[in-house]
Amino acid sequence: MKVTAAKNEKVANMIFASIYPLYLARLEKNGRTKEELDQVIGWLTGYDNNMIQTFIDEKVTFEVFFQKAKIHPNAHLIKGVVCGYRIEEIEDEFEVYKRCRQMEKLIDELAKGRKMEKILRVA
Repeated sequence: MKVTAAKNEKVANMIFASIYPLYLARLEKNGRTKEELDQVIGWLTGYDNNMIQTFIDEKVTFEVFFQKAKIHPNAHLIKGVVCGYRIEEIEDEFEVYKRCRQMEKLIDELAKGRKMEKILRVA
């Protein structure tokens, strides 16, 4: 599927704090923890636990969340299909959408029980 400008904008305007509890609930249902969720998000974005909580408290959008991030240099290694979109085929002009899908892919891998070293693309 192709990402559209409208789709990118819709995701960019979503509030991170409204989605975070959904990520957490999914992981806890699969025996994973908040600490693991924050570790995965932190790996991708460079944020520590306090910064993640600040973004939740301030109800920032995904656009702001990813604009301020220091994306991990190995983020390009995150590949696969999430919600019908092949991550590596999402055009650079739709960066927020791509980053969001990369984060969801990491969370999917965590929920499925993949080892943290694999999720974090440790060489």
